Amino acid sequence: MSDKRYTDEFKQEAIKQITERGHSVADVASRLGVTAFSLYAWLKKYGHGPQQAAYVEDQQTEIRRLKAELKRVTEERDNLKKGNGILRKRVQVKYAFIRAHQDEFAIRNLCHMLRIHRSGYYAWLNQPKSARQKDDERLLGLIKQFWLESGCVYGYRKIHKDLREIGETCGRNRVARLMKQEGLKAQIGYRKPRYKGGSVAILAENHLQQDFDVQQPNQAWVTDITYIRTYEGWLFLAIVIDLFSRQVVGWSMQPKMHVDLVLNALLMAVWRRKPKNQVIIHSDQGSQYTSSDWQHFLKSHNMVCSMSRRGNCYDNAVAESFFQLLKRERIKRKTYKDREEARQDIFNCIEMFYNPIRRHGYNDDLSPVEFERQHLLKAGSV
Repeated sequence: MSDKRYTDEFKQEAIKQITERGHSVADVASRLGVTAFSLYAWLKKYGHGPQQAAYVEDQQTEIRRLKAELKRVTEERDNLKKGNGILRKRVQVKYAFIRAHQDEFAIRNLCHMLRIHRSGYYAWLNQPKSARQKDDERLLGLIKQFWLESGCVYGYRKIHKDLREIGETCGRNRVARLMKQEGLKAQIGYRKPRYKGGSVAILAENHLQQDFDVQQPNQAWVTDITYIRTYEGWLFLAIVIDLFSRQVVGWSMQPKMHVDLVLNALLMAVWRRKPKNQVIIHSDQGSQYTSSDWQHFLKSHNMVCSMSRRGNCYDNAVAESFFQLLKRERIKRKTYKDREEARQDIFNCIEMFYNPIRRHGYNDDLSPVEFERQHLLKAGSV
């Protein structure tokens, strides 16, 4: 796969997933759809020197070891504090707490702290569990794993899809009950009132007319800009989404909202997708999209300009929906100290999770990448 498909911005953010966020080369290569050879080449070019790539795996191993050690020491310090929160709970809850921590602390000390007799704990421990309880515990382990892999954003419906995919036959209500029991929830956002007015655009015709269902990749793309707050100042994000699979095929992040921001995002999309036919590119009437540079780029790459009615966000609902999802599931949950931290986290969300992994309701709960892969398989078999 040619490196010319990717912009320098993409490559630099990709290697930061390895050097700064601790992902392995194999994991990043798999999620981004590039070869490990390419990643090592990017490391040598954009890293801290030619020896950077050779020591990446060793550094990652050491970082993981240190993180595990820090977690162990912290838990040893905090577990006794955790016990104070269950002093007024039922006896069975106290017994469960002791069993969960008996490898870390002496059972005698735990019983003394929780004010219960050891004989009662041992009697409870020897009681056999029902087959249903044992299966619930096994299933709950799988649920937690899928929930964590989703970035702690999936609800019971998508978790149920994951379980069915690996062969589990449990019902959705059972998954919902177990998740509620453990306090595992979907990351939810909030709704804002939307302005539904607006007049027909005079700068470019609205070719979509809110019809976002397309039958093939690279028929229609939508693009938009949003902003992310950091302690260093605003970071602006421009994205390009293919309506066929809802995959983010192009993006760019800059501290200022110049026309280069949207042009770089569209350039990435063109490099990655290499469309052979004419593509509709839909946007709002922002000054970046009405500039002569933008219009010239579209004409030179065989693209048809389409624009929303002024003030009507529903005309570009797919891009709006993606930004809402990004802010609900990732940005809303943290405050970035600077633009660089925000860039890395947003790249991780788009390229490492949303495109290759996150289930999308429009795609029958398949990720955008997997949805396109299955489409190609079906097309090849016809």
